[in-house]
Amino acid sequence: MAVNAKMVKELREKTGAGMMDCKKALTENDGDMEKAMDWLREKGISKAQKKADRIAAEGSAHIEVSGNTAVLMEVNCETDFVTKNDQFKTLLQELGKHLVNQKPATLEEALDQKLHGEGDTINSYITDVVAKIGEKISLRRFVIKEKTDSDAFGAYLHMGGKIGVLTVLEGSTDEQAAKDVAMHVAAVNPRYVSRDEIPEEEINSEREVLKTQALNEGKPENIVEKMVEGRLNKFFQEICLLEQAFVKDPDQKVKQFVASAGGSVSSFARFEVGEGMEKREENFADEVMSQIKK
Repeated sequence: MAVNAKMVKELREKTGAGMMDCKKALTENDGDMEKAMDWLREKGISKAQKKADRIAAEGSAHIEVSGNTAVLMEVNCETDFVTKNDQFKTLLQELGKHLVNQKPATLEEALDQKLHGEGDTINSYITDVVAKIGEKISLRRFVIKEKTDSDAFGAYLHMGGKIGVLTVLEGSTDEQAAKDVAMHVAAVNPRYVSRDEIPEEEINSEREVLKTQALNEGKPENIVEKMVEGRLNKFFQEICLLEQAFVKDPDQKVKQFVASAGGSVSSFARFEVGEGMEKREENFADEVMSQIKK
């Protein structure tokens, strides 16, 4: 029997499964709706899709390096326990290998790609793992970095992946120095490499705030400008990596440390798992009660 859009829509409404999964289920079962529903349940797909609206703000950052390409990514799940699961760890490794080799430009492109260029898509692969583990799991974000043979990657995972940092040290192959910078980024959380990266409008906005603060403190206008510039320099030190005191040796700045390693920081990326996401508020007792009521 030919599968049409109306049939796919009906199966999707009944099971909550994705459109492509529904089309495949109907095709595999010659358009039989009941058999297609059973097929989805057997594959765990309808079960997995029903978990899609759950909150998944736990998870792990993961770094994969292959030659001159590296990827930092964040994969989310519902509870911290799942990150210790071997299937979840395998998922991280497989996704990392795929991203570093296929180099998709966007998350949407990555999810639609076939894992390692063959078989099921990344989206289907994650869905299969969701069905096996029983929690919502999602690839939230990733960043791909490139370097040359004369550069070094710095990879650092803090607390088993709660924070992940990837740095690129340009002009030096000192991987330990690059990792030390990554550890600094994990601890201090700078927003930019240097002040040159800060948008002009952000600097102007901060300057106006500092000027208003100084005037409200009753400072004479003739010294306000000097005060503002001094406080602006402190602001740069707070948000710019190269101007921060190096955590391993506060007597020198990060730019001095990387210079001593013969290089310079060209870029960095820092992911903190769950940042900016809605968190679960349930306590253990509430969770038990919610299970009893089901």
